[in-house]
Amino acid sequence: MDKKFDLLSTVEYGGCSAKLPAGLLSEVLSKLPLAKDPKLLVDVDTHDDAGVYKINEETALIFTTDFFPPICSDGYEFGEIAAANALSDVYAMGGTPLLALNLMMFSHELIPLDVFGEILKGGQDKVTEAGALIVGGHTIDDHPPKYGMAVVGTVHPDQLITNAGARPNDILVLTKSIGTGALVSGEKNRLCTPEDYRRALRQMKHLNKHGASMALKYGVRSMTDITGFGLAGHAMKMAEASGVSFRIHTPQIPLLPGAYLVYEKGSIPGATFRNLEFTGKHIHCSRSVDYNMKMLVHDAQTSGGLLMAVNPDHAGILIEELNSIDPEVSAVEIGEVIPESPRRIYFE
Repeated sequence: MDKKFDLLSTVEYGGCSAKLPAGLLSEVLSKLPLAKDPKLLVDVDTHDDAGVYKINEETALIFTTDFFPPICSDGYEFGEIAAANALSDVYAMGGTPLLALNLMMFSHELIPLDVFGEILKGGQDKVTEAGALIVGGHTIDDHPPKYGMAVVGTVHPDQLITNAGARPNDILVLTKSIGTGALVSGEKNRLCTPEDYRRALRQMKHLNKHGASMALKYGVRSMTDITGFGLAGHAMKMAEASGVSFRIHTPQIPLLPGAYLVYEKGSIPGATFRNLEFTGKHIHCSRSVDYNMKMLVHDAQTSGGLLMAVNPDHAGILIEELNSIDPEVSAVEIGEVIPESPRRIYFE
């Protein structure tokens, strides 16, 4: 029997670690004119997770896309993770996924064709789990491989959740542990246990579906998903869009088992340093936050959790209910929203 093809061996940066540095992206986008239309409810101005267009008084369309190089060795799992990551943007807006298109870059000369099929099957099964439909796609002959989706979802205009609604005294809730970038690096460099790496893969495959439903149920005011720019980068953008600052209690941030140890051993992905450069003077870390933890809050996440700004009266019950109905999440309170201050994020 032939040895199974290892997709992870084809890439230097896998998953959302392969994103263009946030600072460079902002520089490019700043030179482009913004789309203007009264029905365009969310555009690129606040760096939100998706664009939103109002169809009528009952329905708005959420439109997003996400794709990246392999984050794992197995084609089917790669498809699952890439799909969950693309669908997450719809959930982060409080929406329901409706339709998806496959985006695939793949070299049929360098990688067995059955791996191509495994990737697509993983993506299809995850989209089906979300209750949506794949209606086509597009392929390019390219190497290393990349896969993801363009996704359309729907939301009632009055239930739309953006990254610009956080208010002072709101409680910050995070629904998944961080450290996926660390553990992928650890797997490639044999610095983490197989069990810890498998736990990271299981989390990345997990949909943010229940988190979104709880956000709607309890009137969450602001939300984003944590992906390639790390917890610090996405929290910074959310605070900036909302005109506030965040105080985050670093010991309360949930970490995937083994992630801290990978950083302690010196295996810090390049994306972490790029994210640190991006947040720069906009964040402050107290002396109690050690170097490895400062780097971990900049660790590039793939298919990460939702960061919510929740009314203090609802935060406790939201966390309790979400954890009870979805054992794969690790929803916890990690901080609070404070009035706008000299820095956007304070890690304490």
